[in-house]
Order: sequence, then structure tokens, then C-alpha cells
Amino acid sequence: MRLTRRGFLMAAVAGVAAAVTGCSRGSDERPHDSLVGVEAEGSAPEASTDDLGGVRELVELDVDEEGLMRLDDAHESPDPATVTGTVLSAQVTPREQQRLFLWEEGRAPAVTADASGGMDPSDYRPTITSVPVPEGTAVRGAVLLCAGGAFQFRGDNADCYPTADELSRLGYQCFVVDYRLRPYTQAEGGVDLARAVRFVRAHADEFGLPSESHIAVGGYSAGGILCGETILNWRGHVTPDALDSSYEPDDLDAVSADVAADAMIYSFYGRLSVASLDEDLLGSADLPPTYYCYGTRDPFYDQFEAQVDLLARLGCTVRARVLDGWPHGFGALGGWIPEFDDFMQEAFARSL
Repeated sequence: MRLTRRGFLMAAVAGVAAAVTGCSRGSDERPHDSLVGVEAEGSAPEASTDDLGGVRELVELDVDEEGLMRLDDAHESPDPATVTGTVLSAQVTPREQQRLFLWEEGRAPAVTADASGGMDPSDYRPTITSVPVPEGTAVRGAVLLCAGGAFQFRGDNADCYPTADELSRLGYQCFVVDYRLRPYTQAEGGVDLARAVRFVRAHADEFGLPSESHIAVGGYSAGGILCGETILNWRGHVTPDALDSSYEPDDLDAVSADVAADAMIYSFYGRLSVASLDEDLLGSADLPPTYYCYGTRDPFYDQFEAQVDLLARLGCTVRARVLDGWPHGFGALGGWIPEFDDFMQEAFARSL
């Protein structure tokens, strides 16, 4: 089922307050509900040139206005007819695209009683879709990707699939995770991603990964916040019954949900619109190496900067690519993917 955001009212993304009340768009031709190209109002903020000891790089790169306009940011709700099984029981097809439900029917852990009213159908079941490494390409790792959309929609075709296409050519088995959106909670989406990580780790040999530690996650905007939710609260061997006491753990829940690296693409650890600057929380979380990419025209620019600075001071492994003059919502644009490739390989080496 494929829905569009053309008729989605600005109020539906009011949680991204700066993006709808204090911000303008890069072009009036974008639909009024689109988050692609959202930028801060007024004159551009003065971008810092402080590299934070080699952690941060301010990159001067012409904004790809045409590329932004071509991004297909319509909501994606995978068609159940394209799903071939569940992650618990399916035989994986490492060289062929495969879409699987994350949970057995009726067994998804949940605390939300009424699932109606969102962009997905009320009986929606979250999925994972593989984007395999091309034949003849050596496998160098796995990356699970989560699209942005203010937890109201998922812009897979603007965010995840263009990135997955590029990363797969570089040797990464990629997976697009269509997690649950509102009215479900951030925690419910977080256990969806943890389930997806467990599936990939359980089948590391079949996917040809160099080791079961060669797994990274990455998210855009709300999708990055979701990655942070999983890393902070649902990693390792924390099982979904901690969320839903009626849930009965299965064999896959015995697999670790740890990851070796995280990509925050115009995103941060925190909640919708609010980056966490809690030193105790982030300092004690044993965060994986985290890669950031964001623009200076993003309405959340100051929050990205503050969190990167904090993590650097806390001694976390962090890297920030700051695109001078770029807005929110650029997906795979901005030249960040080759740099994230190098970052992941360094993180994977540390995890062994």
C-alpha cells in the first residue's frame, strides 16, 4: 500500500515544530507537507569552523537543488502481498531482494491499544526489506536503514533506497526497516529495529558478513532518533517483554541487538525535535561510533552541533560532516556515503 503526503496537513508534522512553524522551504514547488529541503528562516547562521579536535568538518559543497526536487518523499507502506515470510522462520536469500514481516502475526509487542488513525493501515505489520550486494561484489558488512518522517510517515524512496543502492555497490548488505509509526510509540518502533538487527546477526554467515559484529544502523531525521532509541534502550539482550509484559520471547530474542556503528543523518540521540544533552545518559550508554551529517541551514543545526560537541567531550567516537548552506531532508545527497563507508570500516575493526 503506497500513500502520498500531498494531502498531509502541516499540523500533522507539528512535532517538528521548527520545520513547520519557524522554517521555510528550499522551494515553494515542494508539497506543503514535505520535509525535503526544510531550512531555517532568516539569514544563514554563521557556521563554526571548529573541528573539535578532528571530529568535525565544515564542507563547502553547492546545494543540489535539482537533486532535492527530484527526491520522492511520498510515504511508503509496504504491500503485504510482497512479503514472503517472517524473520523467525524464513529461509534467507542473500543475493535476492526479500521482504519479511518482523513479527509473527498477532505477536508484535505493543502498548498502544488503538492503532488506527495513522498513515499505515490499522493492521500494519512492520517489515524488513533487503537490498543485496550485487553478484561478484565482496561483502564488507551490513547496514539497516530507517527513513525519516516525524514518526508520521516513512520517506523510504527519498532516504533509504537511494542510500542502500549506493552502499550495496560498496559491499554492504542493506536492509530497509519499515518500523511502526504513530500512534505507536517511539519505544514500539525501537523494538522493531532491534528485531531487525537480531535477524541480520542471526544470519550473518548466510549474508556473508565478515563477522556478526559487522552490523551498523543508520537513520534520517526521525529514523535516526529511532536508531538512538534502539541503541539506548533495546540493544544487547534486552527483550521486548520489558516493553510488553504479555510478549513471550522466542528464539530470535536470544540474539544480541548490538551494533558496531550508527549514522545520524540530520538526526540525533533524543526524541522528536529535541536532542538529548544529558551527560549522564549519553556518557554511560557505551554508544557505538556515531557518524553525523547535517546542514547549517537545518532548523535543528544548533542541536546537532551541541550533541556532537558533548559526545566529543565525553570521549565518544564521533565524526560530523557539516554541509555549509544545506537544509534538512537531503537523503543520500551531500557526498556523505563514501565517508560513512570509511567510518564503518574503522568501527568494524574496533569491534572485533
